[in-house]
Amino acid sequence: MTAFTSIDPKIDALVPSWLTLPDVAEKLGVEVTRVRQLVKEGQLIAVRRGENRVLMVPAAFVGEGKVIKGLVGTLTLLKDDGFSDEEALEWLFTEDSTLPGTPAQALRENRGTEVKRRAQALAV
Repeated sequence: MTAFTSIDPKIDALVPSWLTLPDVAEKLGVEVTRVRQLVKEGQLIAVRRGENRVLMVPAAFVGEGKVIKGLVGTLTLLKDDGFSDEEALEWLFTEDSTLPGTPAQALRENRGTEVKRRAQALAV
């Protein structure tokens, strides 16, 4: 996964809300440089959006004071499956009737095991 990709409008529309890197830093209680490091390490996905190409992270990835449980492992599985950042975002924010909801919603609801099983099955 690359650290700072631009996003396809079709995939952008799947993500309900976004946070700038300073907003993410505030929610996590860290410096912006730490958020950039999390992106570089593959623990978060940041993409360039809009005319100003501002780096943003899906708001669903950030809880109060921490990255949502299960996200890092899921992103690692998707990367290992050969997913790009955009493909990972598309998968995470596309409805899955077997969950139900989206994988991102399931992660926020602490149903990470179900999400990881589906991500692992993609490699088969």
